[in-house]
Amino acid sequence: MTDLDAQVRAADTDRWLASRFVSDVQARADLIALYAFEAELTAIPTRVSQSLLAEMRYAWWREQMDGVLAGTPRKGHPVLEALAGAVARRGLERAPLDALIEAHVDRAHGRPHDLEALFVGPTQAAVRVLAGPGHDEAVAPAARARGLTQTGRFEEAAALRREANAALKALPVQAFPAVSAAALRWPDEPDAAKRLRLTWANLRGRI
Repeated sequence: MTDLDAQVRAADTDRWLASRFVSDVQARADLIALYAFEAELTAIPTRVSQSLLAEMRYAWWREQMDGVLAGTPRKGHPVLEALAGAVARRGLERAPLDALIEAHVDRAHGRPHDLEALFVGPTQAAVRVLAGPGHDEAVAPAARARGLTQTGRFEEAAALRREANAALKALPVQAFPAVSAAALRWPDEPDAAKRLRLTWANLRGRI
């Protein structure tokens, strides 16, 4: 297991488990690079004592996006180097990455969660890693459902699943692992139960 893979497993078990259904080694590595970037952003408020210090760290990550998008990431930083490779191979765009950083700045200040930036944009980028562009609309409702679940709005998430599954019919099979974590309805379920639910979701192509 690579260091980034272990990092994602510790920080985001749900999507790490879902990534096990990606058979292509390079595609899985690129997906893990994207998730490791998100894990770094999520962890910042736990590593500093003040929101202003968190904002300074997010400003650093924002500046690093120049090198990532140009293919010249900060040397010796495994997440930035891996993300730059994924960006180059998969044609990932800057806007969702910047929006994600800004949403985490809001989160550090205790402002309301931006579900589009925190969940929809990253899911669309993850799908692009596995299946290329053109699938944003197919995955948006499922990504929103996952965001609602992650923020404790379980009834709203359940109400959105029918729409999400209808949209997912247009998603290529190889892209489904990027969205299948939306099938996990209770964040505190045991890992064994999550594996079963993810297996069933990936077999059916439904959340």
